[in-house]
Formats: sequence, structure tokens, C-alpha cells
Amino acid sequence: MDTRTRAAALGALTLCLLAGCGEESGAPAGRTTGQPAPQATGEPWYDEVAPAPSSGTAGGTGSPCPIPVSFPLADGWTAEAVEVPEGELAELIGEALTRQGGTTARCEVDGRRAGGGFLRIWTADSPALAPRAVLEGFAAGTDDTVSGQQFRDVRAGAFDATETTWLTTSELTGETSRAWALAVQSTGQTLVFTVNEGLVTERGDVLPAYRLAVRGLATPK
Repeated sequence: MDTRTRAAALGALTLCLLAGCGEESGAPAGRTTGQPAPQATGEPWYDEVAPAPSSGTAGGTGSPCPIPVSFPLADGWTAEAVEVPEGELAELIGEALTRQGGTTARCEVDGRRAGGGFLRIWTADSPALAPRAVLEGFAAGTDDTVSGQQFRDVRAGAFDATETTWLTTSELTGETSRAWALAVQSTGQTLVFTVNEGLVTERGDVLPAYRLAVRGLATPK
């Protein structure tokens, strides 16, 4: 299954099967927000793209988005838990849509109402792996052709993190699109935040929400 088909199918699946994360209005007091100055304008990082305006937070204990960090949500974007469907549906498409390269999807942030795409959060199946190794496995976990992968160490809110970007060429259409992902470790888990271009999604549709989320990562109160 190519990356764009996977993205579209996961989005449709979660709309009808998955529970909503819910939003909490306002940002937590005392949040440590990483706001590094742009370091690499243009391809491949596009650091000049500014974070989107914030409207609420997601994540943390007790949230339907069960990850050990909190992050700000872009205005108009909504978070939902990703649950593996059961029964025949699970056998047909569940694992293909919720697992990739040694990770399992936990949350999806849907920005289509705001003209965006999807931000997804995954957890590594092997928490002991270093963030870079997790990112390498994630990018390689597709049937499409991956090329030009680059890495860098960054500060993501309250956490040290590793970020990667790469190109994916679809085996079905031959089209090439770019993806970005960032991995952090918290309370014994490695979390991966991902966005990608798609058939109707450009970098300007997903990078602002991604920048907002990863630069605002914090330990839940």
C-alpha cells in the first residue's frame, strides 16, 4: 500500500471507528515551548514555515490520546485516538493502517476542516531503540521507494529530539512526495510525530500544525 493510499485510508477509517481525543482549551501554564530560529530555509526542512495558531492541547494521562507528552493543537485541528479494529476488518486492513516500520499508530490529528491534512503520532514497538533507529525503521516500513533521507538533532519543546525528512516515490503512480517525522523519548517510550505531502496536501497544509505540535511538546501536568 503506497503512502498516500495509507494516509487516506487511515483518515477515513478513524472517522468512523475511532474515539475522539477531545480538546482542552488553553495551553498549560509554565509550558516550555521550543521556538528555535529558522536554521535551514527551503528544501528539505522549510524552517521558515511558521507554527500555526494554537487552540487547545492533546495528550497525557487520562486522555483518549494516551501518550506521555502533551502538545498544542492547531486551530481547527481535532485529535482522535487510533484503535486497531477487531474481527474481519482488522484482518483485512487494521494492521496495514495502524502499523509501520516497527511502530504503532496511537493518535491522529485531523486538519481537513481547516484546509490541512493529518498529523499522526506513533509509538515504537521496541522502546529501547534510539530515536534515530526508530525513524529509520519507520521510513523504511513502506512498499514505496524511499530516498534522500536526512537527519538532525533538535529541541522539541521540553525534549531533546531527532528529526528526519525523506522522499517517497509511489510504486502505483510514480509520484514523489516529502515526509517529515520527529522522535522523542518520554517515560520509557519513543514517540514519533509524522506529516507528509499527499495527492491534495502540500507542505503548507501540514507543516504549520506539525511545527506547532513538536515545538510545544511538554510533560503533562
